[in-house]
Amino acid sequence: MILSISGVVLLGIIVFLFFRKDGLKASHGVVCALFGFYLASTAIAPSIKAGGESLASLLGGIKF
Repeated sequence: MILSISGVVLLGIIVFLFFRKDGLKASHGVVCALFGFYLASTAIAPSIKAGGESLASLLGGIKF
């Protein structure tokens, strides 16, 4: 069975875990979210998206 999880949900869970376990302050989480939001509107966004898709396909191709 293949489980597909959105990258946003996965990163949201990671931020939540950092918030709960490692002392990430709520303000830090907001700054990270705003940074991601504004980064998505820059010229480098397509390169970041392509890199993320490449990493996802690499991880998806690993056979156990």
